[in-house]
Amino acid sequence: MHGYAFHSYRFNQPRPLNNSNLFLSDTPLREAVVRFGAEWDLELLASVGQQLGSSESLELGRLANAFPPELLRYDARGERLDDLRFHPAWHLLMQGLCANRVHNLPWQPDARSGAFVARAARFMLHGQVESGTLCPITMTFGATPLLQASLPSLFADWLPPLLADRYDAHLQPAPQKRGLLIGMGMTEKQGGTDVLSNTTRAEPLAARGSGEAYRLTGHKWFFSVPQSDAHLVLAQAPGGISCFFLPRLLPDGTRNAVRIERLKEKLGNRSNASSEVEFDGAIGWLLGEEGEGVRQILKMGGYTRFDCTLGSHSLMRRAFSVALYHAHQRQVMGKTLVEQPLMRQVLCQQALQLEGQTALLMRIAHAWSLPEDEVQRAYARLFTPAAKFAVCKDAPAFIAQSMEILGGIGYCEESELPRLYREAPVNSIWEGAGNVMCLDVLRVLRKQPAVVEMLAAQFEAVKGLNRHFDSRWRQLKLRLRRPQEAQARELTRQLMLLATGQQLLTSLEPPLADAWCRQHLDTRGASLLSDTVTERLLLRASGG
Repeated sequence: MHGYAFHSYRFNQPRPLNNSNLFLSDTPLREAVVRFGAEWDLELLASVGQQLGSSESLELGRLANAFPPELLRYDARGERLDDLRFHPAWHLLMQGLCANRVHNLPWQPDARSGAFVARAARFMLHGQVESGTLCPITMTFGATPLLQASLPSLFADWLPPLLADRYDAHLQPAPQKRGLLIGMGMTEKQGGTDVLSNTTRAEPLAARGSGEAYRLTGHKWFFSVPQSDAHLVLAQAPGGISCFFLPRLLPDGTRNAVRIERLKEKLGNRSNASSEVEFDGAIGWLLGEEGEGVRQILKMGGYTRFDCTLGSHSLMRRAFSVALYHAHQRQVMGKTLVEQPLMRQVLCQQALQLEGQTALLMRIAHAWSLPEDEVQRAYARLFTPAAKFAVCKDAPAFIAQSMEILGGIGYCEESELPRLYREAPVNSIWEGAGNVMCLDVLRVLRKQPAVVEMLAAQFEAVKGLNRHFDSRWRQLKLRLRRPQEAQARELTRQLMLLATGQQLLTSLEPPLADAWCRQHLDTRGASLLSDTVTERLLLRASGG
């Protein structure tokens, strides 16, 4: 009887998805890597995909979130520490990210053409395993080019470990470390996005100006990754809001006066330490000139916003992979779920959505890799905030749909999906929420007339390939003449749809590109996907 009960319990219970290759199973990503000039990274990406898809790596992601960081405010003698303790899984995940140079690949002196695309693909793979570790990685990635250009001479020896492939969690002077991490501290409790209202004060110790030391007094409501070796922070200097380089350890080896008040209790992103801090006369060095703080921070803001988008896509891809694997095993009324007509439509609509996202995100990565090209620079400037708005906004509902495919199993904590679902909202909030992104898109359209010309050239190039695309483009051209703030969300969404359609009409098999356009651009609403299209989509989504 007991044996029968055991086997009955196991009957029709799908195995969890582990020991898969996250890269080789993703045909759209493989094709985009080649299309945008990073084919030289295919072998490494396949190796990374195999390692990250293993049950061991997935377990590290679970452990890092099940055992979040602890704040160690004092030592046994009552001395102030302001340190953090992480689970070993966190450190192993960070080692993998740094070894794969997700934090600095394009900034290497010998970086190859397409390095930004290769780095984006590596980021997507790591993001399917664990998201909290991506926060220190993306901030370090965004800060490094700024520091390469303007780091005070006193800290010149920080650059080699910033460009290393090592993760070093020890609290030591930066020149003695094998690798470094950079965090950010911008928002305050009274201002949030409105950083111009920041109240933290910065007074010069002696001379004023770029590279000089200032004493900071005030607070930060969100001080990301407080264990970082340094932070870029905004404060009010005599000349206005300014950007400061704030090391954790001062050049003499003593601790800077940054007091960690508490760690945030967040909905998701549990593995990552986000804190509130007080500056009790902390010392920071001015980057650029006084009053240039927002301009300096925005130099890294585009990179971190793009990474938020890559992170949301990674969550969606992983949730879909789990759901698809389940649907291939679970049987209902004598057929697997993936064979059921209605479920097949749902899965293929998700697959088609991911096809579009992958194509556009790698196109944006390609644009970021060519900053000297005016057209590519404009493309990245416009579609980075647009993509962050659209993709990050879509992620929670997409993951909820994947959870629904698994049913009750997907709602239980033993599944990956609850963690992915809790993680999903953060990327649409951090680095600027939806309205901020849409207003940024509007600002680009109004202040850079050449951007509209760029759009026309891009979209007119595929004119005649799909009537739904042509119709939407005619409608959008009218709106672009006088874009209104109240319509910024809808305008941003339409831009994203057309940019995605343009990429797919250019690069994807015509039946699949047409199917995407019918699903997303037909004003009459989505239509059924044909058997031929569903077969191809499911094959591509599984690596075929």
